[in-house]
Amino acid sequence: MAKKKLKRANNEGSVFQRPNKSWRGQVTIEGQRLSFTGKTQNECKEWIRKTLNQIDVGMNFQSTKIEINEFMAEWLASVESNVRPTTLAQYQQITRDYIIPAFDKIKIRDLRPDQIQKLYNLKLQKGLGERSVKTIHAVLHTALNHALKLGIIERNPASVAKPPRPNQKEMKFYDETQVQKFLITAKELNERYLTLYNLAITTGMRQGELLALKWDDIDWQRRTLKIQRQLKRKKGGGFRFSPPKSKAGKRTINLGQNTIRILRDHQNMLVAEKYEAGEKWDNQGLIFPNTLGKPSQPTKILKRFNNISELAGLPKIRFHDLRHTAAALMLNNNVPVIVVSQRLGHSQPSITLDVYGHLIPSMQKQVADLMDQITTPIEIQI
Repeated sequence: MAKKKLKRANNEGSVFQRPNKSWRGQVTIEGQRLSFTGKTQNECKEWIRKTLNQIDVGMNFQSTKIEINEFMAEWLASVESNVRPTTLAQYQQITRDYIIPAFDKIKIRDLRPDQIQKLYNLKLQKGLGERSVKTIHAVLHTALNHALKLGIIERNPASVAKPPRPNQKEMKFYDETQVQKFLITAKELNERYLTLYNLAITTGMRQGELLALKWDDIDWQRRTLKIQRQLKRKKGGGFRFSPPKSKAGKRTINLGQNTIRILRDHQNMLVAEKYEAGEKWDNQGLIFPNTLGKPSQPTKILKRFNNISELAGLPKIRFHDLRHTAAALMLNNNVPVIVVSQRLGHSQPSITLDVYGHLIPSMQKQVADLMDQITTPIEIQI
């Protein structure tokens, strides 16, 4: 059977029907022919349109042959010097475990939104968590954006696919009465990390930031504390110090007079521990080290934290929920959102509002009365 061919103008490609009733689209680039097989004539026409658009923005013949596995390897190499080691390790793990197995030999320019969506749905069906699937989406979307900038693809197919929206877990935190009960119980138990818990509640600092604090970070005269690093677990064991989570995380916050006094008492306790440890003491200048001066184990602190909560008769919460507790206490006592945002180390007040906006007490009645007072002429005010 002869081919049913639809001729087009030079450099605009051609479409013809094959003997098996499928359709073939062809485009010439740099003297080389690109072909695409589709079920319908319109499908091939759409492929030609997209291909010609890609050629217009700089696509060459070599880039049309790049497969997902090859591109992801090149992309990972390109971002290695611009991201943190932990971030790079996550990119590599997501690529190795999910992206490559799903799209290995597919050419990057042929990757479709429905294929990406199928990956998300399949992983969810097999029990992978929503946040993990969302992370797969984030890595793939970022990598494909890079391909878009290079002119390898015309559009980012991951922009069309819809990752799951993780369910917001109910936020847990202690109120003022519960905070005082917790701290009183910790003091009665002569808890070694009492100062750590106190600082977590009064500042809203993350656990990694607290455990990375050094005595040199305190300005005793100005009563300020610099947050300029965090403690992170190293792959394979041990810990390392790294910059804060974001640029805004590197901040200076003020401390109350009572917090300064508690820190002084804590410092005296560590002097006694250092004397008792003798040569075993590893002096790293940490404010919250273990009994030998080394970084404290977060898991051990959590165990002690849970024990105090139980003895105090309080509901069980995570250590990170002390950060939520700090935010709730500040917002419920009318501390301006911008101040709370700066204290927590958020990059923008809008982030604080997104996370904690529901905690801000309603002032609708006060505002209504105020606006009446402002807009009502004096002579008719009651």
